[in-house]
Amino acid sequence: MKYLAAYLLLNLAGKESPSASDIKEVLSSVGIDADSDRLDKLLSELEGKNIQELIAEGTTKLASVPSGGAGGAAPAAAAAAGGAAPAAEEKKEEAKEEEESDEDMGFGLFD
Repeated sequence: MKYLAAYLLLNLAGKESPSASDIKEVLSSVGIDADSDRLDKLLSELEGKNIQELIAEGTTKLASVPSGGAGGAAPAAAAAAGGAAPAAEEKKEEAKEEEESDEDMGFGLFD
């Protein structure tokens, strides 16, 4: 990711296709040593491609990926149907029972 981030930063700065030395220079400016193999692989994958088109293509692909937000629908539906009300009443009853059991001991915290 750091190699791609450096590539994108250089691209935003106006370099259409940054070289390996450009990317190494950016990474070294923040104290990161570049791995030549990974950097060469990234550059070979991006060679001759327009980064803006790749980003647009990736965005459309990500739009079709489920984002995991559907998990909350079932509890929300249960709450709308009144399923949460009995649970809330049970919690109130349990809290009441705990309070009563403290009073049965015959002394308070500061007595």
